[in-house]
Amino acid sequence: MGWGESAGPTRSGGMWAGAEVNLAAAICAAQFAVAVAVWWVGTFDDDDHGATLGGGPAGAGMLCVLVFGPLLLAVLGLLCTVACTMPAATLARLVTRWLPGPEGVWHLAFALALGTLWAALAVVVGLSPTGVTAPLIAVSGALPALGVALLRRRERVTGRPSTGRRVWRRSALAALVACGLVVGAGTVALATGLIEPYEPPKLGADRLAGVWRGDHGAVLRLRADGRAELTAVPAQPEFEDVDTKEFTRCDGAGTWSLDTSGRYDPYADGPASQRRDGVVVRLENCGHDTYWTIGGTAVRPELFVLFGDLDAGDLRVLKQDRAGRGRG
Repeated sequence: MGWGESAGPTRSGGMWAGAEVNLAAAICAAQFAVAVAVWWVGTFDDDDHGATLGGGPAGAGMLCVLVFGPLLLAVLGLLCTVACTMPAATLARLVTRWLPGPEGVWHLAFALALGTLWAALAVVVGLSPTGVTAPLIAVSGALPALGVALLRRRERVTGRPSTGRRVWRRSALAALVACGLVVGAGTVALATGLIEPYEPPKLGADRLAGVWRGDHGAVLRLRADGRAELTAVPAQPEFEDVDTKEFTRCDGAGTWSLDTSGRYDPYADGPASQRRDGVVVRLENCGHDTYWTIGGTAVRPELFVLFGDLDAGDLRVLKQDRAGRGRG
């Protein structure tokens, strides 16, 4: 990597030094890598929706991460730098011409301010709805700003400008070690019971009765008397369509039943830990019996199907409408 090298070490007139751009981008990229590792450990107790069966979606996803991850992290690191770290450095340089205070302190303050602005915009457009994502975006420019301050201090002490040619290798090594520690700690926590593995909820027919909603306007109404009403609900395709499409969307009336014996469970032939209760939905003149596996939590239950090849299927999820719960 060598973005910004042509700019040289000068910082006069608002020019961004190439070494500073490389350092900030490398630190940002390392931050993103560690954040992804923390997020992944946080999913250890989540419902995988059958994604680990046969290593299909999970294996393909891991392969994509290994192949494209480093380049993507580098691009995200550069984006973070040009959107937050270096504009904050320019603002700090301008402010210190009229106001007192160290430039590094102003740089850190502006980095936090710009990070907060981007986090607020992400919330407004719906890219960062809840949780810790928005605060992490807000502080993402702090560590790169401190890194730039240390780089400038070293330049003043040594009297030599930094080239920044080795910073990417060092950043990659630091990120690899940090990610290894995070994943290792999560694995130990899972093995020792500090993180409890996911357990699907056990729901009775009365708890399942109600309205379930999915993407593209899918609505599945399960009535207490065993009747079902479907609107644009995915279903297993007809036999003649199996080779051309993974599922079909159905409208109409049918029946449903709770299966706790694994008779219709597509995972029933696998390990006992993968067997799940589910809802069998039958509809005349559209598709075939569809087994909706029960997932989510007891408070926020889900019904899901992995259509097509179980190793690389098309996941469809229905979530219970809490307002319509039990009104089947």
